[in-house]
Order: sequence, then C-alpha cells, then structure tokens
Amino acid sequence: MSILISLLITVLVIGLVLYLVRMLPLDAQIKNVVQIIVIVIGIISLLRYLAVF
Repeated sequence: MSILISLLITVLVIGLVLYLVRMLPLDAQIKNVVQIIVIVIGIISLLRYLAVF
C-alpha cells in the first residue's frame, strides 16, 4: 500500500512542477527543455519506487 501512495505522490508532484514550469515567464524553448528534464526525473523516480533500479 505504501508503494501505491508513493507513486501517487510522485505523479502529483510531477504534475505540479510541470504546471509551475508552464507558468514561468521564460522562452518557449527553455520551457520545453525544463519540462523534458522534469519528466525524465519523474520517470526515474517512478522506476525507483517500482524497484527497477
């Protein structure tokens, strides 16, 4: 059950960070790079919780 809660919290944090990045007054190209970095870090976190790494 704790794995499910950890996964849910991770997904919510990733979504919140992506939303906040979209609100930043930055160039579109920089936003895309930051969003890709956040998504990659989020996927790595999810894989860590699933004991893949």
